[in-house]
Amino acid sequence: MMRLEKRPQASRTFSYATPVLAVIATMVFGGALFAVLGKDPVASIMTIFWEPLFGDFAFYYRPQLLVKGAPLVLIAIGLSLGFKAGIWNIGAEGQYIMGAICGAGAGLAFYPAESVFIFPVMVLAGALGGWVWAMIPAVLKVKFGTNEILVSLMLVYVAEQFLASVSLGLLKNPEGFGFPGSRNLQQYASAHNGELIAGSGMHWGVVAALIAVIFAYVLLARHRLGFAIRVTGEAPRAARFSGVNPTRLVLFCMGMSGLLAGLAGMFEVAGPAGQITIDFNVGYGFTAIIVAFLGRLHPVGILLAGALMALTYIGGDIAQSQLGLPAAAIQVFQGMLLFFLLAFDLFTHYRLRLGRTEVA
Repeated sequence: MMRLEKRPQASRTFSYATPVLAVIATMVFGGALFAVLGKDPVASIMTIFWEPLFGDFAFYYRPQLLVKGAPLVLIAIGLSLGFKAGIWNIGAEGQYIMGAICGAGAGLAFYPAESVFIFPVMVLAGALGGWVWAMIPAVLKVKFGTNEILVSLMLVYVAEQFLASVSLGLLKNPEGFGFPGSRNLQQYASAHNGELIAGSGMHWGVVAALIAVIFAYVLLARHRLGFAIRVTGEAPRAARFSGVNPTRLVLFCMGMSGLLAGLAGMFEVAGPAGQITIDFNVGYGFTAIIVAFLGRLHPVGILLAGALMALTYIGGDIAQSQLGLPAAAIQVFQGMLLFFLLAFDLFTHYRLRLGRTEVA
């Protein structure tokens, strides 16, 4: 009989091997899924992982890795701080949406004025919007003991309704012939988050993501607050005895994750997306959860995981157009990555034993 036996301490080998095994298993079972759909599994996997990097049009797709990866890394870095401390913010998607709304609203409030100060104001507004939205579950948790998972997740649906409302009302383009959606910020120079180097995909959101990675690494490795975050997640009782203030930790971790998610939304709406629309949110907030765990909640790991997930986004779009794969199949493929990551991660803390179970 097979049984799971808890390890005396977590396996470092499995901890490092888990992301690699998860990616391999996703390729194998994802290929099987594509075969069931009547597609060549090898060609499908090659299209997703090879074409964006080395295909005939790689010169176009490579910059898109930065465009797609930046918001994922930015949001995942914020989430990882809370996850490390056992604080589960699952509502980054809502914070991302609110950051986009507040950032776009701040920029459009000055339209058609031209000033170098408009974009910085949008950055502050986007960060503030995400932070405020994250503070709702944070304050409810520390004041009333509510579950931050449920509250933050439910607030995503509130944010989506708010997005629809402003697209049809407050931020609706008065020159848009009645169609929902705001003005196109790409056509408003002072509010546009354009490429810093033409053709590179590098914009201010990418810069912010890299700064966030460095900040998180220094915080976790060199700062007392980072030590408190790690100790709280690994040994809550020891954290209390060492003087960690749980209320401050919840407020900081939730606030930081909301702030970074809000920034991601602002940079997205001012750059690649260009405008507030009813379907502006593209699931970055939820996908960033996969990125955070695939990167083992480590800043550098998250940077690499964000690049990998961006690759599946771009490769998935190519597979849809070239091979006719349905979008739902690509989403299942991405979901498999988290499933196998969690499945293999089990063996970091447990080992599989074969033998008879003794009966007392």
